[in-house]
Amino acid sequence: MTTAVSTDLYSQVLHFYAHQMQALDARRFEEYAASFTEDGVFLHSPGAEPARTRPGIVRELVEFHKKYDGQQVRRRHWFNQVALEHQEDGTLKSTAYALVTTVRPGGQPEINPSCLVHDVLVVEDGEVRIASRLITHDQVF
Repeated sequence: MTTAVSTDLYSQVLHFYAHQMQALDARRFEEYAASFTEDGVFLHSPGAEPARTRPGIVRELVEFHKKYDGQQVRRRHWFNQVALEHQEDGTLKSTAYALVTTVRPGGQPEINPSCLVHDVLVVEDGEVRIASRLITHDQVF
């Protein structure tokens, strides 16, 4: 059975996600990585190894985004249907739908990919942080 989270906590998590995704889309990778715990784990692509720690997450994002170097491109990460559950260890389990759009000048938005985001969240000193993030892609069965 799912235990409801407070509306204040739910709002805090949505606020956190909004700022985190805007940092990612603006390529502020250090800010994005700072949204993880010091020993955070981040796995975003099928077949990849997880990035560990904030510096490791920054390195992974810099490397991943090199494929867009020299291109005029905007990427947007859209989170929706965020479901939160309290865990026995005091963390929060978050499951969200995500769409990533890529837009080039004059082009139509491309959705690549459609995902499910599995986060383990902690609240440290009133701040939400991600202990681990696993992203599964809908096109991989």
